[in-house]
Amino acid sequence: MERIITRVPVQNSQALRLTKVAGYARVSSDKDAMLHSLAAQVEYYQKLILENSEWMYAGMYADEALTGTKRNRPAFQRMLCDCREGKIDRIITKSISRFARNTLDLLDAVRELRAMDVDVYFEEQNIHTTDGDGELLLTILSSFAQEESLSASENQKWRIQKNYREGKPVTTIWIYGYRCHKEIYTVIPEEADVVQMIFTDYLSGLGKNAIMRKLTALNIPTRTGGRWTETSVMQMLRNEKYAGHLLLQKVFITDHITKQTKQNRGVLPKYMVKDHHEAIIDADIFEAVQREIAIRSSRTKGKQGNNASVFTGMIRCLRCGSHFHRKVANGGSKYARQTWACPTYINRGKHFCNAKRIPEDILIVQCCEVLGLPAFDEDAFRKTVAEILVPADGQLLFKLRNGTEKHTIWQHPSRSESWTDEKKAEARVAAGKRNAHA
Repeated sequence: MERIITRVPVQNSQALRLTKVAGYARVSSDKDAMLHSLAAQVEYYQKLILENSEWMYAGMYADEALTGTKRNRPAFQRMLCDCREGKIDRIITKSISRFARNTLDLLDAVRELRAMDVDVYFEEQNIHTTDGDGELLLTILSSFAQEESLSASENQKWRIQKNYREGKPVTTIWIYGYRCHKEIYTVIPEEADVVQMIFTDYLSGLGKNAIMRKLTALNIPTRTGGRWTETSVMQMLRNEKYAGHLLLQKVFITDHITKQTKQNRGVLPKYMVKDHHEAIIDADIFEAVQREIAIRSSRTKGKQGNNASVFTGMIRCLRCGSHFHRKVANGGSKYARQTWACPTYINRGKHFCNAKRIPEDILIVQCCEVLGLPAFDEDAFRKTVAEILVPADGQLLFKLRNGTEKHTIWQHPSRSESWTDEKKAEARVAAGKRNAHA
């Protein structure tokens, strides 16, 4: 019987042979010319990949206005993730400097990709990372790219320093009370009224916390629409721009690799431009506020650091999730009393969290009861207690390291019990000292 042989066609045989190729492009500036260059790179690689019959288009990854010295570029990281999932066999990019300018980051990425059998092709240098000599050439060429980045960074620093010496800011400065366009500061009247109120309130005796609460109660938004903080209030009170001046180079960038920004505390010169723009705060008032800040700061010196305790970071409010902070009342008195307070209540008010303070002496008594000790022992506390939760006023929930929990209830002693004649006399003396300083 004659055998019948027929050919069975292979389904999608071409697709099985196709190499999954993706393109990567990057520009380090958001200027129009650079973004046009990015669009041109994207269009070029899309066309290049799609027109190759042996390639399958695996996508285009592009980062705008991001430095090549860091690997935390979103499109770059997304591309690496797709490589790990087997979606890409080859990456095509213009040059080593477009892929990365940091030698270590470049080699780490290339080695990870090679371990996944993903090839990277640098058109300008005509290098395939899967070639035998690829890594040696990459090491040499990427070092040049990193030096190029350093040179560009140093040139940029020189231009910035030149602008500072001439009294020119290098970036647009956004500040509450003003709108800035091309170095022209325009006062926003309704915001200027708020700035003046803050300075007036501070001179009248209000602290940064009280001012912050007042702004919140009045539903006055910040420039970005967020909430006021003690830090934002103090930054405003210290800001020379409200007096019409401009202090340049308050911060600086440490190096061209990390791009880390630090406060300039004498590392580089600062430049003060007097009467740069219209002032919101009179010069005399601004200087009076600076003196008042210095006076209040000197009064609290030496008290910082006294708040460290075995309870620090251990007491958590279940109403808002914040960890209680230690507060010391009458810090100069021998009858100073430590309490633990929810920072949300302290900083934002009872509308955000109405948790009451916990006296430290009561907290210690509760710990002794839970631990079964006649006197408080810090070592025993650390070894036994994992966390103290505050579900409601007068309640403590001790979470122990052995996985068990203990719930305790406490109450404030009556004022007649705690307010002894000796404490009253001490309070009168302290009040007299405060009045003398006023």
